Amino acid sequence: MPNDPMAEIKASFFIECDELLESLQDALTEIDEGAHDGETINIVFRAVHSIKGGAGAFGLDALVGFAHRYETVMDEIRSGRLDISPEAVKLFFQAADLLADEVHAARDGLPEPDGAEACLKDLEALLGTDRMIEEEATEEVSDFQPMGLSLDLDLDFDLSPDPSGSATSDPHLLRFKPHAELYASGNEPLHLLRALAELGPLQIAADLAAIPSLDAIDPEAAYLSWEMQIDPVIEESAILDVFDFVEDVCDLEFGSQETSADRVTSLASRPLNDPSFAQPDDIPSPDFDPLLTALSTARDLPESVATAPAAPEMPQEDAPTPPAATAPPRAPSTPVAEPGATVRVDLERIDRLVNLVGELVINQAMLAQSVTEAGLPPNSPVMTGLEAFMMLTRDIQDSVMMIRAQPVKPLFQRMARIVREASSAVGKEVKLRTEGEATEVDKTVIERLADPLTHMIRNAVDHGLEAPETRVAAGKPREGVITLSAQHRSGRVVIEVTDDGGGINRKKVFAKAVEKGLVPADAQLSDTEIDNLLFLPGFSTADQVSALSGRGVGMDVVRSSIQALGGRISISSAPGSGTSFSISLPLTLAVLDGMVVTVADETLVVPLSAILETATLTSEDIRALGPETHVIHVRGAFVPLYDLGAELGYRAPKSNYEGGIVLLTAQENGERSALVVDTILEQRQVVIKGLQQSYGHIPGVAAATILGDGQIALILDPADLVHNASGRTRIPDLTLAG
Repeated sequence: MPNDPMAEIKASFFIECDELLESLQDALTEIDEGAHDGETINIVFRAVHSIKGGAGAFGLDALVGFAHRYETVMDEIRSGRLDISPEAVKLFFQAADLLADEVHAARDGLPEPDGAEACLKDLEALLGTDRMIEEEATEEVSDFQPMGLSLDLDLDFDLSPDPSGSATSDPHLLRFKPHAELYASGNEPLHLLRALAELGPLQIAADLAAIPSLDAIDPEAAYLSWEMQIDPVIEESAILDVFDFVEDVCDLEFGSQETSADRVTSLASRPLNDPSFAQPDDIPSPDFDPLLTALSTARDLPESVATAPAAPEMPQEDAPTPPAATAPPRAPSTPVAEPGATVRVDLERIDRLVNLVGELVINQAMLAQSVTEAGLPPNSPVMTGLEAFMMLTRDIQDSVMMIRAQPVKPLFQRMARIVREASSAVGKEVKLRTEGEATEVDKTVIERLADPLTHMIRNAVDHGLEAPETRVAAGKPREGVITLSAQHRSGRVVIEVTDDGGGINRKKVFAKAVEKGLVPADAQLSDTEIDNLLFLPGFSTADQVSALSGRGVGMDVVRSSIQALGGRISISSAPGSGTSFSISLPLTLAVLDGMVVTVADETLVVPLSAILETATLTSEDIRALGPETHVIHVRGAFVPLYDLGAELGYRAPKSNYEGGIVLLTAQENGERSALVVDTILEQRQVVIKGLQQSYGHIPGVAAATILGDGQIALILDPADLVHNASGRTRIPDLTLAG
């Protein structure tokens, strides 16, 4: 059904799972880097637990089973009964990857992923034989406890009045009643009660009085509450800290009207079918056996378990009681299990909104030009209103762009899994470092970058990094490092994949190219040209075919994919130090700030982010270099000069550039260049109109735009223009004639 509410809720659950899996990977990364504090471990536990709770609501048994067993091991870590080792961290990462596969399998209706059971057994082996037997013996009872029928965690402290009459000897009396929102957010009262038990002795019982008859039960309502007496030596603030994470979705009452121990004791001692529990008038019978039988059938539990009046006592020797002044770990300020509210919107609607904003910018430019041509004074009401309209347009444009732009963090986390799997396949020790995870890129670009980055990461693991023994012999750490970074640079998004391996073996690359007939044996190639041979179709330096490489498919596919996005890829490598692949992509947003210029009576737009400064040339600035090129002297350095009119084919190079206007631009690698233009008209926001689908890739041209007067202008890509430029700024014949 197109408007099925349950389907929408289920879709929202899977969106929340993606957020929880992201926080899970973040926390595991911190643990891998040495952050073994309780809060980081709690983030992992809560993420897995929340996924399990939501999956249970939709009957996703395979996902529930996997998450439950994963959660059990993390609970042992959290309670301090199991130490964290490097081997354990690797298993945690592997389990997190498989948990993501389980989520996607449940979402797409696919079979359970391979390797799940083997990974869980390896995880459970960390517990040891004794602990595994204990977990199996109590698992069924523990699973039933959240239903709240009864729970008696510890009765080891004296509830009798203190003969001295001291008020501090009276136990804390606490009533805990969850709201429906507590369950909806994936929390579970059992874990809160266990956290209380870790503070010290307490006595606790569930109140079933609010449960209606079976036909009147609302599955989304909360009927159960718990009353408890807590050791008086525990400070009240420490007790409240346990509920800090859920304080807004439950009721907590200290010191109720019944101030004696009889209230809790009587609750704990009465049988479950006691009529005093069934106070509402609509309950036809005080016998709770039908309810317990139904619960047993629904959960496939043995009758003896379902009707158990209380759970076994928690073994206090395994969970030492902390000092009274020590509070349990607090929840983070931004709870992982409760992500911010989101709205799912069809991507086509966002694209339409982006296009409408672009048209709004065009109309604003037309209006501004009309007002300017009318000759109105700057302080007129029309000009004042126009300026306010321009500011409002900019704010709307920025907000719309933020809707479509997304951080690259989820993509980088996917690459972390690729590194783990690839390194395991080739027997290497590899660590992935990420930088600039918050860099925002258009959503479409992120989706289409996954395959190229996967190829590059696998190549870096297989070809870029040496074997551990080779690294040690070369004085390097056994563990290789791959760095994945993203940043905005010169109006583009630059993503780099860098390894600290041995670098490109250019002799081997050249020999393979000659062997395959790609280049002649007597060819004289520069280092850059040899490196670019890696992008030729069918090229591979692998001596044998492996699971990762050797079939000649990879880097040519990467370059094709990047070029299809309007980007480019480059290589830099140093022998013994490693290799870096740099991907430069355009910001495929609808609007950018540009400098409007004219060249040979043609109007062009240069992205403002690529321009460092503008200048007017003097005779002292210009230097001849060779028969056809010039350079200019700028701030103690020489920068190549490019004539835009000549490079774009509008006219021949000028005979004299003295007095000419240049735009000093910077490329992603930091190299500078000077572009000669005729005039600079203005700085303006322009709307990007893509040309790729209609005309394909045009060297030096990124897109087009419509100006305020209706004129169409090309938006230049300075870096691509320089890369493909001839550099001709002189005419040899004219120079010789002079």
